[in-house]
This record gives sequence, structure tokens and C-alpha cells, in this order.
Amino acid sequence: MTNNIILEKLDGVKSRFEEVGDLLTQPEILSDMKRYVKLNKEYKGLLPIVESYQRYKLALSNITNAKELLSNEKDEEMREMAKAEIEELSSRIPDMEEEIKLLIIPKDPEDDKNAVMEIRAGTGGDEASIFAGDLFRMYSKFFESKGWKIDVNNASEGTAGGYKEIVFSVTGDGVYGVIKYESGVHRVQRVPQTETQGRIHTSAASVVVLPEADEFDIDLKMEDIRKDTYCSSGPGGQSVNTTYSAIRLTHIPSGIVVTCQDEKSQLKNFDKALKELRTRLYNLEYQKYLDEVSTRRKTMVSTGDRSAKIRTYNYPQGRMTDHRINLTIYNLPSIMDGNIQEVLDKLQMAENAERLKESNI
Repeated sequence: MTNNIILEKLDGVKSRFEEVGDLLTQPEILSDMKRYVKLNKEYKGLLPIVESYQRYKLALSNITNAKELLSNEKDEEMREMAKAEIEELSSRIPDMEEEIKLLIIPKDPEDDKNAVMEIRAGTGGDEASIFAGDLFRMYSKFFESKGWKIDVNNASEGTAGGYKEIVFSVTGDGVYGVIKYESGVHRVQRVPQTETQGRIHTSAASVVVLPEADEFDIDLKMEDIRKDTYCSSGPGGQSVNTTYSAIRLTHIPSGIVVTCQDEKSQLKNFDKALKELRTRLYNLEYQKYLDEVSTRRKTMVSTGDRSAKIRTYNYPQGRMTDHRINLTIYNLPSIMDGNIQEVLDKLQMAENAERLKESNI
């Protein structure tokens, strides 16, 4: 990619950045909170591109000035200094261009959002529930290392441990953009705790990661929602709360149902259930984007097709394999202890390569 093409693209980005900055000061924008939030988000997204543009343009200008000095200067010491500057700056230009390429290609518009996650036991009976619990522990450890907050909405415990299903929100800096690759079917191969003859079984759990919608993303009408209250219950159906604090919300037009019983307060459960309902409705539209993207990027098959088998955790061999990018790591105990950053980094790198190829930059 030539310097002129990059500068042409960046000139357009800089013009839009200045235009958005000006719009954010207009009274009609300040009085329209929905539009203000959208423009402010765009402004923050353009800022790192403009900063890279300024550094890149300055480097090109300095190279030009050094070359001009070299062609006109007779003093040998000054010529050597000019040569050194040209060499040093020229060596940095390719890396700067690669950084800019990644910044200017379209990113997933939801990457900066918080996330709602659902882990559900699949085939494998009690062992699948135990594995779902292991996945929740793995993610919890990872989120803790990132300084992110987990808030459980609803959980149904397995009879032998773990979870039949657990739904929770994750709050932090750019959560969805990091964890979105986890959507899909996770398969485990190991000797279950209930196995008496030492045979290896294969079980599975599904993970769904949704970008959390905020109140400006979707217009949710309360008249479209049916609210039911009931007593929250624990393992085996036993009552753990004699008050009707648990909430079930049904969105009548779509048929989507969400429940929340994690809090003792009905009001808090209602707020959390409403947030989850808003997110699930928002994702009906977002899914269309994912379906379109997943036809082009193998790393995004996890979110484009949430029934796809994405990963295998093999305990006898101590390995984890991510089938989308043919990645195998022989350090399963560490991974199950929450050290999944390396896996996510490699998925991000694979997606970036595909985004570059897709954009033809």
C-alpha cells in the first residue's frame, strides 16, 4: 500500500473526526442524548486513528526534510545525521502502516460493549453439567485477572455439581471484543467422576456471548412485556426464598422469555431481567450481521453459528484444541485455571488477518 493511498484514507478520517467534534458542541446534539451518545462513541473510536495519522504524517515529513538536507548539505557530519534519521524513520514506516491498516478497516461495532454470557450443559448428563461449571470457573478466573465484574442473572445447578445453565453479565473495558470468540460448543474428553471403569467420555457444553444492549440501542415498550413473579429455588427444586422475588419477563411480540432469581430483591431481579431481555432483543438484529460476517471469517463462526463445535479439552493428553485456527496447546490445567489470553490473542490475530484480506487494503 503506497503512502498516498494511506494518506488519502486518513485525510477522510481526520475530516470526519473534526466534523464529529464540531457536532458534539451543537446545542441540538447536546439536547438529543441518544444521538450524542452515538456521536461521542464515534469520536472516541476515531481518536486513535487520528493520533496514528499525525505520527505517520510527521514521520513522512521528517524523512522528506532529511532527504532534502542530504541532497543540499556539504558538511559530512550533518549528512551522516540525515542518513541516520532517514534509516531510522524508514524502518518504522512499515510497522506504522500495518497499525494504521488495522485501525482503518471496519471493526465489529459492538466490540466496546459489555457482554451477557450463557453457559448451558449439553450432551453428557451430569458430566456435562460439571463441565459447564468448570467453564464458568475458567471464565471467572480470567475475568478476575482482567479486573472485570461478573453479575449472575440466573443459575440452575446440576444434581452432581456444576450447572445445567448459568446466565451472567460481564462488565469491563471492551469485554465483548475480547470474549466474543467463546460462543459455540465446547467439548470435553475425560474420565467422569461417576465413571467406575476408567473409561473416557465425551461431553459438551454450549457458550453464547452477546453484546449487552443499553437503553439507547433498542426501544423497549413495557406494554409488550408480561411480568411474572415466583419464589426462587435452589438445587432439586427446593425453595430458598419464601417471598416472590424471582422474576420472569416474557416479550409478547417475539416470545423471548428471561428469568432472574439471583437477587433477594424483586426490584433488582427485575432490573437485571430487563437488561437481559433488551440484550436478547437487540441480538436478533445483530445476528444478521454475524451471519453475514461468518461466511467470510472462520474465527467468527463461533458467533455466526453458535451450534458449531469450536474447541476440545482433552484431559488425558492435557491439551486444548481450537478447531477454527488449528491451535493446540498442551497446558490444559493452566487454561482451565483461567489463563486463556494466549488463545484469545491468537484468535484476534487470525481475525485481523482475515479483516485485512477482506478489506483489500
